[in-house]
Amino acid sequence: MDFVIGLPRTRSKKNGVWVIVDCLTKSAHFLAMKTTDSMYSLAKLYIQEIVRLHGIPVSIVSNRDPKFTSQFWQSLQRALGTQLNFSTVFHPQTDGQSERVIQILEDMLRACVLDFGGNWADYLPLAEFAYNNSYQSSIGMAPYEALYGRPCRSPLCWIEMGESRLLGPEIVQETIEKIQLIKEKLKTAQDRQKSYADKRRRPFEFEEGDWVFVKVSPRRGIF
Repeated sequence: MDFVIGLPRTRSKKNGVWVIVDCLTKSAHFLAMKTTDSMYSLAKLYIQEIVRLHGIPVSIVSNRDPKFTSQFWQSLQRALGTQLNFSTVFHPQTDGQSERVIQILEDMLRACVLDFGGNWADYLPLAEFAYNNSYQSSIGMAPYEALYGRPCRSPLCWIEMGESRLLGPEIVQETIEKIQLIKEKLKTAQDRQKSYADKRRRPFEFEEGDWVFVKVSPRRGIF
């Protein structure tokens, strides 16, 4: 889990997103929040949106944000039996999964902000649905399919199956349009992130006994 902060303030004073990713299924939750929310308020949100749906996790990986290192949060997780693992500056791979999801979420919000206006929090559940129902190459399926054992139907499927011939309420039509927009922006964001990662990838194969140069630089100039 990690926080995305510094977002435009909505009418309900939300200016951040709490991003929580399941390590196994890659499913994610995007929870709108205020950066001034107390850890007590966030703990209630955590129980309502995460524990209610998935139960109590075995462990949580996060950075050392003051909210995560607070005595209240640590005592709560200790009481629930959840182990807290904190990443360090020089070992980003421990929470690289949430960082990647955050980059995609930020790209989606940035691309959609003009269409959503200032009320991005109203459409955050749709962004979460579009993300979780999109194919992820790391698991070979959509997160929802890994979580539920089958892909979830979206309003876009209603069009494909001809079920939208009967015009539904306006909210259904609006949802279809927004999910279509978010899926397009999500694909663009994923392609951009993939291109960034591919630039740093080279096909290397090593055999036992090969010599390699390992660069470990906790301080500049030390190898």
